[in-house]
Amino acid sequence: MIKILIVEDDPNIAKLVEATVAIGGYEGVVCSNGAEAFEKMEHGNFDLILLDVMLPDMSGFEIMQRRTNTQVPVIFITAKQELTDKVRGLRLGAEDYIVKPFEAMELLARIEVILRRVKRTENVYTYGDISVNVEEHTCRCAGKEIYLTPKEFEVLVFFIQHKDVAISRDRLLAAVWGFEYEGESRTIDIHIQQLRKKLSLKDKLVTIPKLGYRLESAKE
Repeated sequence: MIKILIVEDDPNIAKLVEATVAIGGYEGVVCSNGAEAFEKMEHGNFDLILLDVMLPDMSGFEIMQRRTNTQVPVIFITAKQELTDKVRGLRLGAEDYIVKPFEAMELLARIEVILRRVKRTENVYTYGDISVNVEEHTCRCAGKEIYLTPKEFEVLVFFIQHKDVAISRDRLLAAVWGFEYEGESRTIDIHIQQLRKKLSLKDKLVTIPKLGYRLESAKE
């Protein structure tokens, strides 16, 4: 499971971020001060770090300046919204900079984009007799290659990455089309219908009334 370090000194915000991360199917580890965060960033085994700027003992900017383990991507989450602060955070090596308050779906979308970008996800996924190769952008079912549109492919990969998790239409739109997408959520239903038809997923890619969809685990 992908492990995310959450550095936030406000307990209410920390709980919100931890809950959001859990919705994404990720494991969240919370710490509330800069010294502990620095130690965990240097020696912990994390796939991503969500880092507040204004911490009681050491700012997020200071942590980024001091760290030597630069392989793990960082997203700043902060109330500091001045352009100069954002530029400073990005120049210090952060992958992204999110200003509080933020929408949970936006945070999840940005997390997923960055994890894909730094290849913290697998290149080949299997689900029953379905095999998906992300690098080749190919999909095979029972040994036969199946043509998927680019968005159908991304939707399928997202569901395989989040098996047995109820996914809302809004979350899927944010993750695949981008959190600034302003089109109709009906587009999700159309893509789901196509995946069900092309990959015989009618009984596996199930509808969750008034919410969205869930891809149930394939029987071994």
